[in-house]
Amino acid sequence: MREFFWMDGYGPYVWAAYALTFLVVVGLLLQSWWYARKRSAELAELRERRPRRARAPMRPLRAERRPATEDATTASASGPNP
Repeated sequence: MREFFWMDGYGPYVWAAYALTFLVVVGLLLQSWWYARKRSAELAELRERRPRRARAPMRPLRAERRPATEDATTASASGPNP
């Protein structure tokens, strides 16, 4: 078992690299979890502070496409007059 961990003299380097990588990954996971909780709390606070009238459903950002009128459809379909 000692030979496995020693790895012909490269063991300290390899296990230190594994440990450092593990610590960085765990740190990133904890940081992401902490920021997600913080942002969720901020979002809940903003939703509660929003005025009552703004809580109504919002209009879509894009205007809805309306069907073309009959005249515009026939004029574009026939093309220019020769």
